[in-house]
Amino acid sequence: MENADKSASAPKERLWNRNYCTAMAGNFMLFFSFYLLTPLLPIYLDSQFAADKDMIGLVLSGYVLAALFVRPFSGFVVDTFDRKRVLMLCFFFFFICFAGYIGAGTLLMFAVVRTLHGLPFGASTVANSTVAIDVLPSSRRNEGIGYYGLSNNLAMAIAPSAGIWIYGMTGNFSLLFWISLAVALGGFVCSTSVKLPKRRRVEGKPKMSLDHFFLTRAWLLALNIMCFGLCWGVMSNYVAIYAKEVIGITEGTGLFFALLSIGLFTSRLYGQKGLRKGRLAENAIEGAAISAVGFTLFAMVEQEWAFYLSAILVGLGNGRMYPAFLNMFVAMARHDQRGTANSSILTSWDIGMGIGILAGGVLVEYTGYASAFWFTAASQIAGLLLVVFFTRRFFLSRRLPAGS
Repeated sequence: MENADKSASAPKERLWNRNYCTAMAGNFMLFFSFYLLTPLLPIYLDSQFAADKDMIGLVLSGYVLAALFVRPFSGFVVDTFDRKRVLMLCFFFFFICFAGYIGAGTLLMFAVVRTLHGLPFGASTVANSTVAIDVLPSSRRNEGIGYYGLSNNLAMAIAPSAGIWIYGMTGNFSLLFWISLAVALGGFVCSTSVKLPKRRRVEGKPKMSLDHFFLTRAWLLALNIMCFGLCWGVMSNYVAIYAKEVIGITEGTGLFFALLSIGLFTSRLYGQKGLRKGRLAENAIEGAAISAVGFTLFAMVEQEWAFYLSAILVGLGNGRMYPAFLNMFVAMARHDQRGTANSSILTSWDIGMGIGILAGGVLVEYTGYASAFWFTAASQIAGLLLVVFFTRRFFLSRRLPAGS
């Protein structure tokens, strides 16, 4: 808290500089183009290829496994080579992969494209977030990381709503694939225009260690974020088909994601004060608790009002919890480990999402939606208890001094 007080009393440096805004815009387009398709892919695979629910879960989990595989190496590459060139290369291949969805004529081809798409997606998210941290002034880093997360959180909330609305108006999946391709191209253009400051060299850095690929000193934070990623894996992939089959909502799933985005946006803005003061663990606990209420309500009450109220609560909680955890990862890493810190939290999130997608598909297929969403609520509550009783003290004992 002493470091936070000192930074608060110092003159404020400019947060919203051109490079930071460009990195945020590119990140928004990256996530928007990807998550525009997310809630509709189960419906697409069902209608186009007659895939059953556990096969849908297997196909959709492919990108998570690919992203999980590439992210630890992405952190090493971003920390070792020119970050802008790495970002441009990864973003270009991410953009190109959308053309594969348009040409995939069989379930196997689609599964291959979806899995391969996870490689540039995983690498681009690491590279872009690391670039954004690099262009932030050190005195505004906690706050800036919090605002940066708005770009992907809002995209993850708004894009599914837009995708559902467009599909409802046109019934055309090919149009959605083309829109994603165009938006991804815009993100690539943004990546080419970011200018990065020169990085300092770190003396005595080991040539090879596990910390090049995963921030081992933050292992408990990683385990914690896995619990929360699992919840999003189940929710984001099965909420549309659940609403249609169980609650009878055929055109209101877009409103669910719209309310989720409102919660995310409101929580991000409100939580900036706590981040500026260095209240990272407290923000994480408060956000996890609010989300736990939302996921529990979603599982407990199969009614329309609970469906929409839970969206607001999950948005409010995740918008407060995730940026706090990201700041905690970065606070435990040296400046030359920022790529590794970013890849570590994203890898952990992906592991949780992958487990959630696979487990959700199996549970829905064999035991029903109720058990799948109770499993989600239990995971969120377990994550909350972990951060309250263990992760908070773990972080406070291992964080590095500001400027390290």
